[in-house]
Amino acid sequence: MRMRKKKWAQPWVDNHPDFVYQNPTINKGKWKELLHGETLHLEIGTGKGGYLNGMSKLYPNDAWVGIEKDISAGAVGARHAIEEENPQVENKRFIIANAEMLQEWFAPGEVDVIHLNFSDPWPKKGNHKRRLSSAGFLAMYRIILSEGGYIRMKTDNKDLFEDSVLYFLENGFTLTEFSVDYRRNPHDEDVITEYEKRFMDLGQPIYQLCAKPCSNQ
Repeated sequence: MRMRKKKWAQPWVDNHPDFVYQNPTINKGKWKELLHGETLHLEIGTGKGGYLNGMSKLYPNDAWVGIEKDISAGAVGARHAIEEENPQVENKRFIIANAEMLQEWFAPGEVDVIHLNFSDPWPKKGNHKRRLSSAGFLAMYRIILSEGGYIRMKTDNKDLFEDSVLYFLENGFTLTEFSVDYRRNPHDEDVITEYEKRFMDLGQPIYQLCAKPCSNQ
């Protein structure tokens, strides 16, 4: 469900250009240096930032970048980071823009982990190419992922998950983790967001996988 537009979002983003980027080409190839981390995590589709903010606190020695195309949602997450966590924001940044520009912002082999959390399922077949796990995006991910890098995906949508498994396998990835009920057992290394907890409280299974590019591709 799309968030209601917040009038303060664009002015707030404009006033924080060093924390929230709308076209961060200047940082291409320099993210780890900027964020003082040897491992660079990229979450695509941060929503209100619950996962990115939680994980960046759980793993303060890693570097974290979140991309969100909806300016209202992205601004909520970024503002929360600054107002609630300051000065503990050195290891993360937000990008508010469409992820189709990934290769303009990240150098080949720069990203170590890509996180896809509860992405828009785009249920109509004609819109499947917009899915963040579709072939076009996987081709970009392969370029920016480091050697040994991988993709972590979680969703509540069974159809998206089943289709995504095929997307990964058909596009030169191998699955190293696979679960159709990820939260059946506790995972202390992985933050549970408010959004995810709503599904868990309803008894909705959380689907999860981890995929790595095949080395022979």
